[in-house]
Amino acid sequence: MADSKEKLFSDFPSVSTQEWMDKITVDLKGADFEKKLVWKTNEGFKVKPFYRKEDLEGKAVVNALPGEFPYLRGTKKNNEWYVRQDIKVEDVASANAKALDVLNKGVNSLGFQIPGKLVNAESVAALLEGICAECVELNFTTCKKHTVELAKVLVEYFITKGYDLEKLEGSVNFDPINKILIKGVDFSALVDQAKDVVEALAPLPKYRGVAVNAITLNNAGAYIYQELGYALAWGVEYLNRMVEAGLDVVKAACSIKFNFGVSSNYFMEIAKFRAARMLWANIVASYKPSCNCACKMKVHAETSSFNLTIFDAHVNLLRTQTESMSAALAGVDSLTVSPFDKAYETPDEFSERIARNQQLLLKEESHFDKVVDPAAGSYFIENLTMSIAEQAWKLFLEVEEMGGFMAAIKANAIQDAVNNSNKERHTNVAKRKEILLGTNQYPNFTELANGKTPVAKAACCSGNHECNAEFHTLNFDRAASEFEDLRLQTENSGKRPKAFMLTIGNLAMRQARAQFSCNFLACAGYEVVDNLGFETVEAGVEAAVAAKADIVVLCSSDDEYAEYAIPAFKALNGRAMFIVAGAPACMEDLKAAGIENFIHVRVNVLDTLREYNEKLGIK
Repeated sequence: MADSKEKLFSDFPSVSTQEWMDKITVDLKGADFEKKLVWKTNEGFKVKPFYRKEDLEGKAVVNALPGEFPYLRGTKKNNEWYVRQDIKVEDVASANAKALDVLNKGVNSLGFQIPGKLVNAESVAALLEGICAECVELNFTTCKKHTVELAKVLVEYFITKGYDLEKLEGSVNFDPINKILIKGVDFSALVDQAKDVVEALAPLPKYRGVAVNAITLNNAGAYIYQELGYALAWGVEYLNRMVEAGLDVVKAACSIKFNFGVSSNYFMEIAKFRAARMLWANIVASYKPSCNCACKMKVHAETSSFNLTIFDAHVNLLRTQTESMSAALAGVDSLTVSPFDKAYETPDEFSERIARNQQLLLKEESHFDKVVDPAAGSYFIENLTMSIAEQAWKLFLEVEEMGGFMAAIKANAIQDAVNNSNKERHTNVAKRKEILLGTNQYPNFTELANGKTPVAKAACCSGNHECNAEFHTLNFDRAASEFEDLRLQTENSGKRPKAFMLTIGNLAMRQARAQFSCNFLACAGYEVVDNLGFETVEAGVEAAVAAKADIVVLCSSDDEYAEYAIPAFKALNGRAMFIVAGAPACMEDLKAAGIENFIHVRVNVLDTLREYNEKLGIK
């Protein structure tokens, strides 16, 4: 068998990089290689169309192993992760019942969001009644002013129950910095309580009390390198504060847990988590801890809410599934999958069950937990890892030069940078440079919201400087929010415009442009009517008027628009809005004849549809 394999490979001569490039150059037929095939990422680096072994020469990834410093390939030698579900505690008994229920349905990690008024021994005991704390990971979030108290209550409860404290795993989400980013109020005085939280949790060696909630940046639309670079600076802020307060660096580092978001940028997200572990390991190593265990990054991941949509909401399942795959393949320690209906309602039992099962499918059917770092050795992902690490590291150093993460927040540098990214991504969505399937591309033509509205935003000011905020806050407008507002405006107006495709001439071009136009106009919730074609523009106009169309879209080829557009426009005679699908060479002549509306791939879809709504009297 070995001999046959050797012979098989010897039958294929090696191909050099230059030979590949020569072949690509021929196939491009004179087109520019950089413009056609090189991807310019939002992260500030370029991605080539192919990579080879030589691209890894001299890079740190070559000799990395799972479970070994710098932990690029994972902090452990297996790929087990916790399937987590978060529960908002409003009534202790109900939350306990729900926790016991989901533990029997595949969950092995719970996240409890407890209001400050319920932080007491009686409530915690009732909340955890019947839950074996040695069998599951338990995570708690409460008001930052009550976190130390919660930590003490938990330790006392576990001791009273007779648990082996060495076996208990979990976290207490102490992160006042995150509150500043969301609320704009100065909670910096609470940061010094991080030491108190860690000391209160000292009897629980596997509990982490201090959190870096970079998921907040992700949900605000931050780019991947921003989420990672700022997360590192965020973690260092806490690490420095605790060390300066007298904690040993090992204890301080081992108390920090990173909560990252996961976007739908599949390969880039895999690379992000790998780069994160490597960079954090090297940062902590610079403090010269007594053991490498302090250099291990503890990572929880949660699928993003920035790209969730109200319309065609079941597409959210596809988004969260690819995001879950990225996180699992990248070797996170635990994962929460957001229910698909989170953007417009409190998730129900069905959507929560589907979210849980998305992870269980990855484990039980796809066996993602059976292979450690399957991305290792991929020339493409390894290069992505190094490129993201480089960009994130530059950003980290910039923040450190500002005086650290807290100083950068007080200068509004972090918030403004992320909000600018949010604004840029919204512009890209408006121009379809960033696609949201079912929202700005290929919408469901017949779907109605039927009362669905966006849930309240997380920030009190939504990026504004009101509400007596001392600092700027993050803007949590989802990527789809502006298209959704437009479509809801159309639906709530009670007037649904009808767009009629006047298809004529070249068969291939008229069909392609009719499909483009239907998708374009349906993004605003318009009714679209396609047609097989008309012999004359007069016949098409007559059919449109008979159909009581509010919009008539002429769909033909560029060459034929010179023949058809003006006669069609005149035949319509203002009885409906007239649109030409395309940007023909004769566009200026058509404009001179009074034709104002053109739709094509270079227009801003959102602004164009807003203009049409205004012209149609939809408010």
